[in-house]
Amino acid sequence: MRVITVYSKEGCHLCEDAIAGLQAMRGQLEFQIEELDITSEDSLHRAYFDRIPVISLEGEEICEHFLQEALVRERLESRR
Repeated sequence: MRVITVYSKEGCHLCEDAIAGLQAMRGQLEFQIEELDITSEDSLHRAYFDRIPVISLEGEEICEHFLQEALVRERLESRR
C-alpha cells in the first residue's frame, strides 16, 4: 500500500487541514497516512519548520503549506 507522509507539528492548523483532506480522499483512493512531528528531531525541524505541512508520497515531496488535492490524486493514480 502506498504511504503519504505528512511532516507537521502539534497546533498547526494548516497541518490539521491537510490531514483532514487526505483522510477524506482515503474513501476514494487506497493509501496510508503517516504523520511525522517535526519537533521530534532537530534535522526534521531544520528541514521543514517554515514549510509545514509538507506532504510526500513514498519519499517524493509533492505539496507544502497546503494540500493540493488534484496533484496528490494524480500522483496516487499514476502509481497504481
